[in-house]
Amino acid sequence: MVAETTLAPEQLVLPLFVREGASESRPISSMPGVVQHTRDSLLKAAHEAAELGLGGVVLFGIPEHKDAQGSGAVDPSGVLNLAITDVVAEVGDALTVVSDLCLDEFTDHGHCGVLTPDGRVDNDRTLQVYAEMALAQADAGIDMVGPSGMMDGQVAAIRGALDGAGHADVAILAYSAKYASAFFGPFREAVDSSLQGDRRTYQQDPANAREGVREALLDVAEGADIVMVKPALGYLDVVRRVREAVDVPVAAYNVSGEYSMVEAAAANGWIDRERAIFEVLTSIRRAGADVVLTYWAAEVARLLTR
Repeated sequence: MVAETTLAPEQLVLPLFVREGASESRPISSMPGVVQHTRDSLLKAAHEAAELGLGGVVLFGIPEHKDAQGSGAVDPSGVLNLAITDVVAEVGDALTVVSDLCLDEFTDHGHCGVLTPDGRVDNDRTLQVYAEMALAQADAGIDMVGPSGMMDGQVAAIRGALDGAGHADVAILAYSAKYASAFFGPFREAVDSSLQGDRRTYQQDPANAREGVREALLDVAEGADIVMVKPALGYLDVVRRVREAVDVPVAAYNVSGEYSMVEAAAANGWIDRERAIFEVLTSIRRAGADVVLTYWAAEVARLLTR
């Protein structure tokens, strides 16, 4: 009766991975219980998410072929764009369908943008590709795009492209304070990352909290509908600061490494798995997140309604 923080299915968003050309789902070894879906199994997972009353799903595509430009990201027949059309057609009236808008899954070098000849990420050229990617996803039927590459000006570029093409109703979930974190490790397996080097030149320094707030405020000014902090657990102070600074909804991503740590500890009998999951998600909500992206979303929704 007097609990200060609530946890409900509609506050949770489930990340889903779809692999091009897959004939059966593939388990992700570093993320027990999470798989790379086929197009068919993706639809089953999306239906379950809708039936459980989740707030949404966020889709990540794993292409069969990659190149330096990430051309599969803008291809209308690319894996992610086809998945968007599939899922929206099936469950688009029941929950919000969000797409990852980034090049890292589609580039052979694994970076979130196109590169200069000397191997640096070219921010401005990348913005042009992001704009094309946003339009491809909007044409596929997406409800909300999630630019996750941390390029300067990415929200403004995407909002301008969408509005200019008549897609003013497509919302933007901005990865505003995304840190260069070690806790993304298992996700790299999940998307078959080809990353060479690291992303510290464009993702944020884990030491900086005020910078995260500045980035969120910039994204709001550029037209973001929701701003997000990623990862969540090590950055609960940033979640709180962002919540206090902005007047739009705040999301937090309970990332792969956070998920895998709990799963590994529970598998060894060191912690109570179910209690730990609820404690993790409640702490993220308590810090100020209105929306939580988590791989436990479907399981927690089932537990909440049992």
